[in-house]
Amino acid sequence: MALNILYTAHATATGGRNGHTQTADGQVSHDLSIPKSMGGPGKPNTTTPEDLFAAGYAACFGSACDFVAKSMLKLNPGSVEIHCDVGIGTRPEGGFGLKVGLTARIGGLSRAEAEALVAKAHEVCPYSNATRNNVEVTLKTEVV
Repeated sequence: MALNILYTAHATATGGRNGHTQTADGQVSHDLSIPKSMGGPGKPNTTTPEDLFAAGYAACFGSACDFVAKSMLKLNPGSVEIHCDVGIGTRPEGGFGLKVGLTARIGGLSRAEAEALVAKAHEVCPYSNATRNNVEVTLKTEVV
């Protein structure tokens, strides 16, 4: 697939899940720690790769909703708020996998409009395209 690259992010991680990650520009800089639920120390003031993935996916999906609403569906939602849950677990065939739940809270639209918006956003969102057919993603639409 030929992709016209518009922007490239750069980040480095050291020490794996009990280390540190930082973007090249220094704008994102976090210490990492394995959560207690996974047998780690769960250190305070740290984050996980899943937290970072959830934050990125939520922001990206929100932008996809804005893009779809304005340029494709010609809708003007009053508000768009995305909640993203990312779970990590073991796969039956070995290794680890992720499971994602996205909840879109849409204001100012009918249920049908909001659901159409979320479905179309899922088609164009880069994170959704990256996870499709590899990570289970559940979509939920709430009209507020």
